[in-house]
Amino acid sequence: MNAGFRVGGDDYDNFMGRYSTLLAPLFAEFAGVRSGTRVLDVGAGTGALAAELVSRGASVVAADPSPEFVVFMRQRLPDIEVQEAPAESLPFATGAFDVALAQLVVAFMTNAPAAVAEMARVARRIAVCMWGVAEVDMFAAIDRTAAAIGASRAGEPRRYRTALELHDLLAPLGDVESAELDVTAGYGDFEEFWDAMDRRVGPAGHWLASLDARARERAHKELFRQLGSPSGPFQLRARAFAVAVTP
Repeated sequence: MNAGFRVGGDDYDNFMGRYSTLLAPLFAEFAGVRSGTRVLDVGAGTGALAAELVSRGASVVAADPSPEFVVFMRQRLPDIEVQEAPAESLPFATGAFDVALAQLVVAFMTNAPAAVAEMARVARRIAVCMWGVAEVDMFAAIDRTAAAIGASRAGEPRRYRTALELHDLLAPLGDVESAELDVTAGYGDFEEFWDAMDRRVGPAGHWLASLDARARERAHKELFRQLGSPSGPFQLRARAFAVAVTP
């Protein structure tokens, strides 16, 4: 499991939660979740999607390999079942769910095809979504910053970040449905953005933590410039590619 997800739930929510909570209703609608639907949330993280599914009246079970996130989710959503388990080995019976969903996790799975096969085993329908890179203002600005200051981000998970890759991941299971899901998140100012990024969450947070003091100072100045030198509140856009299949 990526070290960027062995963090506190509040830190994760401060960095990515402001996007994932907006994405969750779009993804749930795309997947066709309704009241009474039996849903498995795979790689559920801090529960942004699970909370949305509960609000829709679905019967929800969640699974995540991070013990920190499992503890956080059990506190956040005490009325649902939460299992500590990797997506590649789900502890559920065949056909136990109507839908299995994976929001923003396939790029970080140890074996995404095996995980998708497991999801197809336990559910009649599966859906996954993942942020793009160039299509997410925050990620694109961080990439430009890294290039400008000569601090490589090589080695970060970049697979399953395009519509085609996600389509091909599910294609062996049947006819693939697809969609582009767009959200816009806001920040009070640049320092709020920097603080969220400085919590070692995900690949971007670990990249920042890897920099020495001089490189951090350069990154701070360059990232401010790449985001348009905001003097107050500003917004960033993000696009996720979503795919679904009913095997």
